[in-house]
Amino acid sequence: MKTFEEFGLSETVLKAIKEMDFIHPTPIQEKIIPLMAETKSDIIGLAQTGTGKTAAFGLPLVQETDVNKAQVQSLILCPTRELCVQITNDLLAFSKYVNGLRVVPVYGGASIDTQIQSIKRGAHIVVATPGRMLDLLERKRINIQNIRSVVLDEADEMLNMGFREDLNSILSQTPATKRVLMFSATMSKEIANIASNYMNDPVEIMVGRRNEGAENVKHIFYMVHSQQRYLAMKRIVDVNPDIYGLVFCRTRQETKDIAEKLIKDGYNADALHGDLSQAQRDSVMKRFRARTLQMLVATDVAARGIDVDDISHVINFNLPDETELYTHRSGRTGRAGKNGVSVVIIHAKEQFKIKQLEKLMNKKFEQKKVPGAKEICENQLFTHFDKFEKVEADTTSVDPFLEVINQKLALLTKEDIIRRMVTMEFSRLLDYYKNAPDLNQSLSSDVIRKGSSRDGKNFTRFFVNIGSMDSITKSSLIGVINDATTDRSIEIGRIDIMPRFSFFEVPEASANAILTAFKEVNFEGRKLVVDVAQDKKSDRGGGDYQRSDRSNRSDDRRSSDRRPDSRRPDSRRSSDDRRSGSGFDSGRRRDGVKRNRIR
Repeated sequence: MKTFEEFGLSETVLKAIKEMDFIHPTPIQEKIIPLMAETKSDIIGLAQTGTGKTAAFGLPLVQETDVNKAQVQSLILCPTRELCVQITNDLLAFSKYVNGLRVVPVYGGASIDTQIQSIKRGAHIVVATPGRMLDLLERKRINIQNIRSVVLDEADEMLNMGFREDLNSILSQTPATKRVLMFSATMSKEIANIASNYMNDPVEIMVGRRNEGAENVKHIFYMVHSQQRYLAMKRIVDVNPDIYGLVFCRTRQETKDIAEKLIKDGYNADALHGDLSQAQRDSVMKRFRARTLQMLVATDVAARGIDVDDISHVINFNLPDETELYTHRSGRTGRAGKNGVSVVIIHAKEQFKIKQLEKLMNKKFEQKKVPGAKEICENQLFTHFDKFEKVEADTTSVDPFLEVINQKLALLTKEDIIRRMVTMEFSRLLDYYKNAPDLNQSLSSDVIRKGSSRDGKNFTRFFVNIGSMDSITKSSLIGVINDATTDRSIEIGRIDIMPRFSFFEVPEASANAILTAFKEVNFEGRKLVVDVAQDKKSDRGGGDYQRSDRSNRSDDRRSSDRRPDSRRPDSRRSSDDRRSGSGFDSGRRRDGVKRNRIR
């Protein structure tokens, strides 16, 4: 295994990176650093985020900078303020012992006058977002005609954000003798166009395959009805008690809605989108990095530049319109050599999108069942008591009370104490998931049960006081019936879901079992009422029925699948069909390029 000493880096640079615990180079560093030292070739680097790209180009740039020349010698362009600041901080760390080397970041959302003053004082390496860089050039406040190297970091994301024209304008003002280095997670036609227009016979360096996700990220998908995405996501979060996740939504409004629901349902969550001021965005990111937030809900554009190595899960509440964006999303987890999980929530009509992603990324996606009550409660309990077992507590403050406590607990056995602890700690969770319906969508089961053969069988039709306003679907109603009867062999025929109530059919021989099973069943804290329905018409196929006993009809109110400690229902519906841009420079596509979309 190679070391950084083998690359011919100066003693001052080696001293700095040794303090940063850099010992062995990553694969992309191992390929890029010696290539930049030995040649002046243009380079295309294809690698995921978190693979060490900044050091791959940053160390050679620091090494080759002539601090005696008071001019901009290297320009690094990146898509977001966060990434701009991150790269700047890394370069400052690399050049800690290089006297006189100045790195200046320029980006939107900050005072341009302050940035102009920093450039005037001298800048050897400038790190910039395209919009702010173009603004400085138009004001003639920066000179890049003598630069030696231009780096386009996360070039595909800059193009996705609509910076193609800005990049063309900036690159056209650079000298023809410069070296261009372009780094991207995916290789699109737009990237190839920039390479052909502004690079000379570039050397292509790939870590992994083109458009391939990180090796240590597991890809999982769950299939549910579209209106139950949020309920499914909450169960995924609950079954992973230590989750530290990033949730991706398509639109700003959807991001706000989902974050608001999570907060109301008792989760440590917040939103990151283009409507936030820079101060608000910084505050959210500070809390997320400090792990005060467990879940961060974001749009694709707003999440760009997030540099957090410990994200355990990426949850795709909706898949992006463009398959390549999924590579960026999933690359937010499994960084710095750690394992990660990328979760996709889809409905049945989106199965083809999974096939497209598998083909694009050369990865197999595993389909899993949305976790049920037993699995969630087990994971929550076991995780809690694993921590309880390992905690190192200072008992000094409670020691004076132990004698009295022991006297009070003297009549209780060990098992009694454990039972009472679990009951006090998890009673809400256990009650909450007691009658949780099955959220998994299965086309085959829906079709088979809906069109059940009636050959030789008489069916009894039942009324139940829950409907679509309670987020009930055919699949989830089947789950309620199965849970209530604990007999999955009962055939379920036709199902009709109305807004405030529903109807379902079972063979006449199972009618008594249904009536018995639903005598004392609650759903979302409300007693379920199940009665035999009577025809209002002689034509049974018309599906027009009334309850046999109308006197006990309850006042159905919409309920929601919420955490036990939440207080107020949230009936807001989020959009998952419209895509809007967000960001600080521009979320609009300004390049006019027609893109391949998932339809």
